[in-house]
Amino acid sequence: MLFTNFLKTHQQLQNDKLLLLPKRQLVTYALYALIAVALLYLFVDPAPASSAKPSSVAAPWVLEEELPPPSPPPLYQADEGSRSASPPQASAAVACDYSDGEWVPDPRPPPYNGTACEAIKDGRSCMANGRADTGYLHWRWQPRLCDLPDFSPEAFLRWLSNRHMAFVGDSLARNQAESLMCLLSAWSPPELVHRDAEGRFRRWVFHEYNATVSIFWSPFLVKGVEKSEHAGVRYNELFLDAFDERWMSQLGGIDAAVLSAGQWFRIPSIYHEGGGVVGCYGCAAELNHTETSFFAVFRDVVGRTLAEITRRHEHGRGGDEQLVALATFSPSHFEGEWNKGAPCTKKRPYKKGEKELGYTETEMRKIVVEAAANAGAASSSTLRFAALDVTTLANMRPDGHPGPYMRKNPFAAGEGRPVQNDCLHWCMPGPVDTFNQILLQTILR
Repeated sequence: MLFTNFLKTHQQLQNDKLLLLPKRQLVTYALYALIAVALLYLFVDPAPASSAKPSSVAAPWVLEEELPPPSPPPLYQADEGSRSASPPQASAAVACDYSDGEWVPDPRPPPYNGTACEAIKDGRSCMANGRADTGYLHWRWQPRLCDLPDFSPEAFLRWLSNRHMAFVGDSLARNQAESLMCLLSAWSPPELVHRDAEGRFRRWVFHEYNATVSIFWSPFLVKGVEKSEHAGVRYNELFLDAFDERWMSQLGGIDAAVLSAGQWFRIPSIYHEGGGVVGCYGCAAELNHTETSFFAVFRDVVGRTLAEITRRHEHGRGGDEQLVALATFSPSHFEGEWNKGAPCTKKRPYKKGEKELGYTETEMRKIVVEAAANAGAASSSTLRFAALDVTTLANMRPDGHPGPYMRKNPFAAGEGRPVQNDCLHWCMPGPVDTFNQILLQTILR
């Protein structure tokens, strides 16, 4: 306004008259002009700032069956500080490397109620069994070069509609399957339509979506006889050229299979092929068989299994699409010998670089990643193989295991009673839920 009035007042002055003004008056007019220019600058919006956001910075083993037996939640709203139930955005054209990252604090509540989900086996319900510390619930995995979207039960069930997903393998496969059921139950309640006596084979149906999730117990993927099935026998027996038809025969009705195995290959075993014994692991001292590396056997079994899946897909499903995801090795965190009561006492995740992978974990992971890549290169357009690479993120979570809380009130009997610890499987909720976050992104990729 000041600048406008100044122009109106003096626009009729002629240049020659202006030049004849006294020096003091000329200086006064110059000061008025400078003030007007300053006010004009202040009341005009500067150029908008860039909207770009900075990138977020954010050993020994035990098998469940060798441990002593253990003596619908509300939806989260899409408000600040809670987990959104909205489906994630479409995946980027370039696949994200979820295997490289770190655990960062997350103050939000867990995605489901760990004391209410009926799918959780007793040994995984750490809170219900008396674990008082809850810090392990408040971490999220942050990949180094990208973001991992929150798990969306709605998006997963929409994809699973009219499909059948099967988890095949050992108790870690079952651990992940139970996590998925709890994550999905937060959106739609399922019905348990089948369960064997030991809970090793289970099947749920989400009737609203005509979606099915099954668990198949197959710790070797191929045909095997567990040592516990024969009294006094301390070796498993694997038949390398015979497939486990308990799940393999169901492939025609399975749209997505998640395979997870590895821990059982580290138990002393005898290997059969072509009707005879071709080697063994951990038996050379007492049996007259050739000592064989369990790494070599695991590589052979995974390769044969994927080749057979490809063969049966080509001869059975025709043009129907099928996904096979292979979960990589999930390390344990026993602080000593597992069968001598070794605990896992850590209360926080390892920082990036603090806990490197051991040789066994590195090799087992490498076998799965390479097998998935090789099978994918040889498969058809309707059969997709993918590695669910969880080894590194699992290796960094020593705080996420049940420990002594694999049963209710483990210390109630007093100091004289030995306490068994589970430092292999995962509390629920817990780090295993991240496995299914990555599984969803693998599906949508």
